[in-house]
Parts: sequence; structure tokens; C-alpha cells
Amino acid sequence: MSATQRILLVEDDDTLAETLVEQLALHPEFSLTRAETAKQALDITQKTSFDLILLDVGLPDQDGRETCKIIRQKGIKTPVVMLTGASTDADTILGLDAGANDYITKPFRFGILLARMRAHLRSQQNSESAVLAIGPYDLRAAVKVLEVRESGEKIRLTEKETNILKFLHRAQGAAVPREVLLHEVWGYNAEVSTHTLETHIYRLRQKIETDPSDAQILRTVDGGYCLNL
Repeated sequence: MSATQRILLVEDDDTLAETLVEQLALHPEFSLTRAETAKQALDITQKTSFDLILLDVGLPDQDGRETCKIIRQKGIKTPVVMLTGASTDADTILGLDAGANDYITKPFRFGILLARMRAHLRSQQNSESAVLAIGPYDLRAAVKVLEVRESGEKIRLTEKETNILKFLHRAQGAAVPREVLLHEVWGYNAEVSTHTLETHIYRLRQKIETDPSDAQILRTVDGGYCLNL
């Protein structure tokens, strides 16, 4: 089982969009949502968080660079990869100045796009700016802190506790088997057992649950665990 990376594709060209949908469907780590206009994209990003945004410059209702600016003004730090038919340095500079993380010129090889997507996703996961919403908390993984959203109170986490929450968050509420979580957090270490994981889950619940004996956030389900986001 692999964690799902949520991708927003903002593209009005049906042919290109269908091609990307088909190719990304071959990679189960991605879950793709499509918007055809800037308005749709802005509406969706206000309701749903994504791990990466693929944003076409030539949208029917607004220049994609202006859309990127608005996304940044709304405080959304999700990596944005802009797709464009223009290849001049000036176009690239305009896109990056608008807040894009990368600029890819059409036509492009899917393998190149995929590699850049994965690079930005890795960078975002390790970024100090990455904040993950978990119930009433915001997880600031880079500094190993859970912050109570309403009060600002900070809960210190260990590296393993942070990684457990990060991986469960990426699963977006889906059940993650104990063995999968164990291998993701500790690697393939024969000396580490599921008891080690259960001990860390117990300690995490002591920190984040109102009633650790009746966990509502970090739940035990289907032979594994999930987060109630």
C-alpha cells in the first residue's frame, strides 16, 4: 500500500488532460482532480487541500500566472508546476515571479513531468512551511510540533511520532496496516516489531486524544490505524 498524493490538474485542453489522467492513473500513488478554469481551481482549493497543483498558463477565463498569484495570496503553499506553450526566458520568469515552483514547456515528456512532480512533493514534505491539518491540530513536521489550532498550544513530538502522523495523514483517512506503517517509519529492520509501533501509538494518543482509551483522532481500524482528519 502506498500513500496517495493528491494532484490538482488545471487544464482546459481535453486532449492533454485526458492523456495526463491516463498516464497518472498508472501510478497508484496519485489521486487526480481536474479543473478546467481558473474559477473552478480557486473554488476547489478553498475546499480541498492538495499535495501539488499542475496549472496551465492559458486558461479560458484568466491567465494561469494570475491564478497562481491569487493562490499564493490565499496562503496556499502547495507546490505549483506551471504548464505553458511559451518557451522564452521572460515567460519563465513571469511564472516563477507569480509564485510557481516550476515551469514546464509543452510539449513535454511525461517522464520528465513525473520526475519534477516527485521532486517537488519530496521537497514539500520536508519543508518547514508544510503544515498538515489533523483534527484540531496543525502538524508542523519539520519542527516536530503539533499546534492546537484554537489556542496555539504546542505539543512536542518525537521523530517517530512525527513520521507516523505524516504517513497516516498522506493516507487521507484510509486504514494503513500495521506492517506497512512499521516499514514506512522504521524501514525493513528485523529487530523492530509491531509491539514497537503499538507503544508509539499509545504514547501519541496520550498526547493528542481527549480520552486515550477511546481514540477519536488516531483510530485503530482493520488491522491497522487511520487518522480522523
